[in-house]
Amino acid sequence: MESNLNRKALVTGGSRGIGRAIIKELAARNCSDLLFSDITFINNNSEECAAELRKEINNPDVKIYAFKADATSFGDAQKTIDYAIEKLGGIDILVNNAGITRDNLLLRMSEDDFDRVINVNLKSVFNYSKAVLKQMISQRYGRIVNVASVVGIIGNAGQSNYSASKAGVIGFTKSLAKEMASRNITVNAVAPGFIETEMTQKLNQAQREVLYKNIPMGRMGTPEDVARVVGFLCSRDADYLTGQVIHIDGGMVM
Repeated sequence: MESNLNRKALVTGGSRGIGRAIIKELAARNCSDLLFSDITFINNNSEECAAELRKEINNPDVKIYAFKADATSFGDAQKTIDYAIEKLGGIDILVNNAGITRDNLLLRMSEDDFDRVINVNLKSVFNYSKAVLKQMISQRYGRIVNVASVVGIIGNAGQSNYSASKAGVIGFTKSLAKEMASRNITVNAVAPGFIETEMTQKLNQAQREVLYKNIPMGRMGTPEDVARVVGFLCSRDADYLTGQVIHIDGGMVM
């Protein structure tokens, strides 16, 4: 496994679920400094989340920082980047992971539910990517990984807002990859299928059985399944890989 020795990373939506697993994976790959930002820290404040991660990672050589920010605000994104540069000394890796769902059939979906999902899931990717580019261009190195979804490729009933946001992330990824390739900055995306997170815990057993029938591997994925692929895309092993969307879905979409 190629390491990311002394690389500095920022992960949005890093306090739980897939984002939390990504932070642990990057730490395991020897990133020396990691910062995570989030829209909200649920029942924890930022320092408590950082302290929990430090304890779980248990590596004195890895520094963990937290910054509370609204991912939908470009101003907050710029403040996060400025804070990261101050604390970490720079940013080599950006993982745009922040995301929410507000599921409903379109006939019943409110304008606010549509706008909120687009702003958190898609505009946040614009916000943080734009804010970090000057730093990455100046050092002629960068790895940006965006967390999309298979529903951004195939759609899903009751998720027109979520599907649209993730399809937008995929298009954004490919476009930015073309813009930044000559600067030694790669931009890739992962498209998870159904992953065991807070978003899927509300599914009952009957709903799970229906899902499993559509997944050739017969199970949901784990946050660690996603994190390992993100870790690869952030490593030197992926130096010649950009503009790609890697499905992590147990074979659901082929």
